[in-house]
Amino acid sequence: MCWPRRVHNDSPFWCVQGIIYGFLGPNGAGKSTLIQILTTLMLPTEGHVHVAGYDVVHHPNQVRSNIGVALQDTGVDPMLTGRELLQIQGRLFNLSRPEAKSRATSLLSQFGLEEAADKRIRTYSGGMRRRLDLALALVHQPPILFLDEPTTGLAPVNRTALWKLLQAVQKQTGVTVFLTTQYLEEADALCDNIGIIHQGQMIAEDSPQTLKRRLERDVIELEPAHTSDLNPLLQRIGSTYEAAQDRNVIRVFTPHGASAIGQVLADVSAIGVELAGLKVAPPTIDMCFLS
Repeated sequence: MCWPRRVHNDSPFWCVQGIIYGFLGPNGAGKSTLIQILTTLMLPTEGHVHVAGYDVVHHPNQVRSNIGVALQDTGVDPMLTGRELLQIQGRLFNLSRPEAKSRATSLLSQFGLEEAADKRIRTYSGGMRRRLDLALALVHQPPILFLDEPTTGLAPVNRTALWKLLQAVQKQTGVTVFLTTQYLEEADALCDNIGIIHQGQMIAEDSPQTLKRRLERDVIELEPAHTSDLNPLLQRIGSTYEAAQDRNVIRVFTPHGASAIGQVLADVSAIGVELAGLKVAPPTIDMCFLS
């Protein structure tokens, strides 16, 4: 089952039910605008947009009843407790008082917030607030969940923990997740399918594995022992291969990384550069995005 949508500039695409779909693009590409349209916060200027089988213009209430939304900025009352907020959310979605109370208790347990359930939200850490945001979006058990950069601002350890939690929730409930993210490794780790948008146009869409195979090249990463050697190493390697500097590493792009190592090392030796590290890696979603 699919729910079709149309991106800006008349670019159609679909998201299959029951997957985690990642939406990537540079700043200004239209990611947030699309999220607002899909969640009925903004009207499309043209084309047709359907979510869960409903037109977002003609049937916005039906769309809203079928989606959960966690945006970057939430207007949460910091004086409420997590339990109170979840119960209020349940009542807003027409759950009875006993149902809202039961649902809140279940979600607090599922998202690891039991110990903080009756503490004011103002005392929550950033990671706890993001988990509460997700719980709020799932109170009414929607079939579709929209997440706008869900781990922005989180420490790496909290980001990874949220990834695992989101995967567990999706597997347990079967909810379709549509997320935007600025962390490309997040899309690679989380998503079943990825769409890449540029200037309002969908320029690539497939599974992470297929997108990476399309590059048909490996990456040789060279880390010189001395940072002063980065520029001469890049100039030498760049005269033969496509290469780029990423912090203290030179990345060399080649169709067959293992067979190219000999020539690359010969170039390194020719200019007397000492290496602190070398490895051959398959392409990443970062490279698909940047290409």
